[in-house]
Amino acid sequence: MSLIHKSAADLGALIASGEVSAVEVAQAHLDRIAAVEPQVNAFLHVDAETTLEQARVVDARRAAGEDLGPLAGVPIAHKDVFTTKDMPTTAGSKILEGWRPPYDATVTRRLREAGLVILGKTNLDEFAMGSSTENSAYGTTHNPWDLSRIPGGSSGGSSAAVAAYEAPLSTGTDTGGSIRQPAAVTGIVGMKPTYGGSSRYGVIAFASSLDTPGPFARNVMDAALLHEAFSGHDVMDSTSVDAPVPSVVEAARNADVAGLRIGVVKEFGGDGYQPGVLARFHETVELLESMGAKVFEVSCPSFDVALPAYYLIAPSECSSNLARFDAMRYGLRVGDDGTRSAEEVMALTRAQGFGPEVKRRIILGTYALSSGYYDAYYGQAQKVRTLIARDFEAAFQQVDVLISPTTPTTAFAIGERADDPLAMYLADLCTIPANLAGNAAISVPCGLADEDGLPVGLQIMAPVLGDDRCYRVGAAVEKALEARWGGSLLSKAPAL
Repeated sequence: MSLIHKSAADLGALIASGEVSAVEVAQAHLDRIAAVEPQVNAFLHVDAETTLEQARVVDARRAAGEDLGPLAGVPIAHKDVFTTKDMPTTAGSKILEGWRPPYDATVTRRLREAGLVILGKTNLDEFAMGSSTENSAYGTTHNPWDLSRIPGGSSGGSSAAVAAYEAPLSTGTDTGGSIRQPAAVTGIVGMKPTYGGSSRYGVIAFASSLDTPGPFARNVMDAALLHEAFSGHDVMDSTSVDAPVPSVVEAARNADVAGLRIGVVKEFGGDGYQPGVLARFHETVELLESMGAKVFEVSCPSFDVALPAYYLIAPSECSSNLARFDAMRYGLRVGDDGTRSAEEVMALTRAQGFGPEVKRRIILGTYALSSGYYDAYYGQAQKVRTLIARDFEAAFQQVDVLISPTTPTTAFAIGERADDPLAMYLADLCTIPANLAGNAAISVPCGLADEDGLPVGLQIMAPVLGDDRCYRVGAAVEKALEARWGGSLLSKAPAL
């Protein structure tokens, strides 16, 4: 097996033992990026020399006898919404084209401290607003399973990089499903930690009460290792949870669901769901029962109105957060020729710097927050958010975890929903409730749809700070299905 096909855990062990160097591993992945990037477009920035220098530092620290972590020397692709002082950070937007931040995000800093080697920055929907990565100002990323399909979004570059073997690990952010949905449609693992369990400091904000950094990987254990590497309390983030990181690596090792109470969400299924998605989901439910889990149907009636509530709350917060891009301090500036007022320069800059989807959400959010409409729209949406949290609380009194399909359909064709924002928003139908409540949730592969042979994801939701339960169930499903398949789901993908 070549280096690019090995797991992050195996690569870390090989580097630790001296069988391979971090430089060799980094170079193998840089070679892979050079070979497939013209087809995939997962990365916005790759600097081979910076990458290799990071790897050389890890090798030197290892040679000096330092006790490094399990992921030291392992390459990682980093979503271009995390600030990085040695690389541009654009958030997929023209308004930040070429911007180099003066500081690292907390997640970036912790990746460096853990010895991970950052390969580069990955493509995304502009300011993380989208479900397909078609909203990037720098071109669409393609799904490695079928290059005519979307890789999900907003973290589509990160999911595609892992699925295309350009990196064994990557980072993402999940605001309404932007880690779990791309993981599902590219056949990999994606985790949304408990809100506040991973730091937002240095993450270019979309919706501050929802944004959650999390890991992508090709298996559950690798995701757990990365989760532990960058999570934990951060004094720089006022919403950070001051609590120990759940023991997710130990939970991934456990992989036992005997006696666990699992709830199937009644509201997630039926009309609008692709038959192949539902077929794989129901087979996985039967599999869990065969492994000794106790399965119950659970009703969460407020989940039916999660989508409209989210598309009032998230745009409202986006409207506020993106007001900072005013051409006065950093980023793009248009029309500043001495003949225009500051207000005119701001208007020209925002008109040219923001794409259509970002403008749509700013307008929606500004309207929802405006005088006379605040109580009718934003205020009502926040009440719905409370009802969703209560539905979760009631459900978790009956069961240990909830499960559902991650997405209603497999990856759709590029351009298929470009002119239909409502159809695009439905891609997040199953993932949004966990964001509104702040719960932990993971997506793991559970098979291929009959109609198109594309990956289907299983979503596992747990209570706040119950992240370890997601990994426990996810690892059990992964182990059982890989035994049935004779290998990982990704091994069945067409070779690029």
